[in-house]
Amino acid sequence: MEAGVVRKLTWRLVPFLFLLYIVAYLDRINVGFAALQMQQQLAFSDAVFGLGLGIFFAGYFCFQLPSNLALQRVGARRWIALLMMVWGAISAAMIFVSGPRRFYTLRFLLGAAEAGFFPGVIFYLKSWFPVRARARTVARFMTAAPLSGVIGGPISGALLGLHLKGGLAGWQWMFLIEGIPAVLLGFVALAYLVDRPEEAGWLSSKEREWLLVRREREEVVVESGTFSALKMPRIWMLALVYFGLNTVSYGVSLWLPKLIKSLSGISNFRVGLLSAIPYVAAAVAMVAVGLHSDRSGERRWHTAVPAFAGALALAGAAYSTSVGPSILLISVAVLGVFSMMGPFWAMPTSFLSVSAAAAGIAVINSVGNLGGFVGPYVIGLVRTSTGQFKGGLLLVSAALAVSGMVVLGVRPRTDRCKAPN
Repeated sequence: MEAGVVRKLTWRLVPFLFLLYIVAYLDRINVGFAALQMQQQLAFSDAVFGLGLGIFFAGYFCFQLPSNLALQRVGARRWIALLMMVWGAISAAMIFVSGPRRFYTLRFLLGAAEAGFFPGVIFYLKSWFPVRARARTVARFMTAAPLSGVIGGPISGALLGLHLKGGLAGWQWMFLIEGIPAVLLGFVALAYLVDRPEEAGWLSSKEREWLLVRREREEVVVESGTFSALKMPRIWMLALVYFGLNTVSYGVSLWLPKLIKSLSGISNFRVGLLSAIPYVAAAVAMVAVGLHSDRSGERRWHTAVPAFAGALALAGAAYSTSVGPSILLISVAVLGVFSMMGPFWAMPTSFLSVSAAAAGIAVINSVGNLGGFVGPYVIGLVRTSTGQFKGGLLLVSAALAVSGMVVLGVRPRTDRCKAPN
């Protein structure tokens, strides 16, 4: 029964949520490709552009908890659909950027609109999947992040080739065309998603009954208040781990096109193709690590070891001066960061009740995503000062190493996530 229900849930929910996250992540990182034209046309320095890259996460931080609590009241189906429509419109509105102030404003608003999507989906998956299926489920869902780089890199690079067609710059065409799918998929989500297993007509009565009983038996009865998660030290430790993870994830992904361009001088389309390589490796590795974590029931070392490997690879990339070794080392770093995701997100959902999960997940995600502000900004600031990526890469490498050390100190309620008898 468990295998059958999990299989049915996976095929019904994960591919669609996966598609939504591809669109969300692409709208978040495509500004890195816009930099190849936008910076020169609008005379933005690396420091100005780095601040614009990172300020997305200031909006993300400010609206994270309110957005996730609103999801509890409104329901996942309506809230996720609304968020997608809003952020798609904001992303398309990036075509109107003409100076730093408007750039900062729209990036902040985009972060505010996207704030509730990812933690909302993590909360949503917790409501459906048994404990021992969560790491691999989250990993499968989150392969959308690296795959958005695989898909979006060549597409974004090609769209830049529309430069001056119809009176718009290539980067304007890119924002416009890549913003529209989010709006359209918002309407699809309203018709496709179901808020709770009790409402799932595509499950048989026996499957619904089994799922509801299993969810009740696995539910944690301690730490059950909505804001009780804010008092838990391990929640704040996990937030610190996620901070380091995102410092690297966004610091590298948002500056990767410029890094490749600076080392090779190749066309924008080829930059898009090369930038996809690290994400191909990451997509395969994160599913494999999530599956192994579920089978063993171990979470902390499955999070820490990829962090240490990624930190070492980034340190090596900082000293590389040719595109081949740089792509190889950055691929290892990106692989390490994304491999952390599945086992990492299985930890808080194993010791938080449903009522505490919305707040706990939002805290981890909002505080952790401030790393998405720090990483791109620091790399841009250091490059403006030194003219090189070396110092910035070393700093974000250190942040990832700290994440690996901190996660080993997190002691969940149980380190072995076994299903109840």
